[in-house]
Amino acid sequence: MTPKPSFTPEYFRAMYEADPDPWKFATSDYERRKYQATIAALPVRQPARVFEAGCSIGVLTRMLAPLAGHVLAADVDARTLERARANCADCPNVEFRRMVLPGEWPAGRFDLMLFSEVLYFMSRDDVARTAHLAASGLSEAGGIVLVNWTGLTNYPCGGDEAADLFIAATAPVLRVRHAHRKPEYRLDVLTRSSLQGGSEASPITGDASAETMGDARA
Repeated sequence: MTPKPSFTPEYFRAMYEADPDPWKFATSDYERRKYQATIAALPVRQPARVFEAGCSIGVLTRMLAPLAGHVLAADVDARTLERARANCADCPNVEFRRMVLPGEWPAGRFDLMLFSEVLYFMSRDDVARTAHLAASGLSEAGGIVLVNWTGLTNYPCGGDEAADLFIAATAPVLRVRHAHRKPEYRLDVLTRSSLQGGSEASPITGDASAETMGDARA
């Protein structure tokens, strides 16, 4: 099977022109519960610098803002970023920037990086490139959170495929400290392998109580 290329900014521009919130980030109970689980799983408390890839309209960004010194939130679509800025207008520590990963990458090191529902839009090669850049840009005590939808899609990568590619590309520099699975998504937390303490990754397990989304992301 021929590998699929990464989705282009034009794909997302068309999605947001048809619907300003095509994945219902602001209104879905599924998204709300997923964001709560993401915040609860953050491996770094009060990080000085946070990088959020694929911030969309800024719903998760707003939740990150009071927990961090500075949040750099990136997305590929300029119009979407305008709405994100409006949603976070009272968050002076948040900076929004249009970026197309992995070709564009922020300078400096970050204490926390989040890739929530974004990696599977990339080709396998771009996931690996993103993983290498993330590992290089992570502070010594920093952590990375991956959240990936695991249902059937027509995207370049499946959610499990994207997560596994990222994890493999960063080993042995990073290790999975926590892994959790819901019926619709998986959440993986990575930190540096050199860090002392902490437990081995907990197993990825299911939870029959979570909301079923069907093929909403196909």
